[in-house]
Amino acid sequence: MTRGTLQIGIASYEQMKARTMAIARGEHRPGPDEPRVWFPSIESVAKVLSEGNRALLTVIAKQKPRSLDELAALTGRRQSNLSRTLRTMEKYGIVTLDHGERGRIIPTVTHDQFTVQLALKHADEGLDLA
Repeated sequence: MTRGTLQIGIASYEQMKARTMAIARGEHRPGPDEPRVWFPSIESVAKVLSEGNRALLTVIAKQKPRSLDELAALTGRRQSNLSRTLRTMEKYGIVTLDHGERGRIIPTVTHDQFTVQLALKHADEGLDLA
């Protein structure tokens, strides 16, 4: 079942590393409204959440397919393409892929809305990622 809004942040590798190190050193404590998922660029967010992929998420949320085979039949997409796309989405916390009977993979949409936060500061200007 969906859990509301996924907060997405966009930051360079250097910015994400600086943020992670500040958290590890106890210098920064993430707030409840800060992103939990980070992408390296707006282009990468656009690719993962493209119009076609958002349509795919809608099919999963509404039809609740019990396997990738069933999802392929519902969408007309090849199973290998779906598997690759869904694994990328799983990496970013957009879907979960559970294992069902006989090794079937069951996709579930985890969020029904997304917000994107983009800081314009550079890594050398200080830590300001959320």
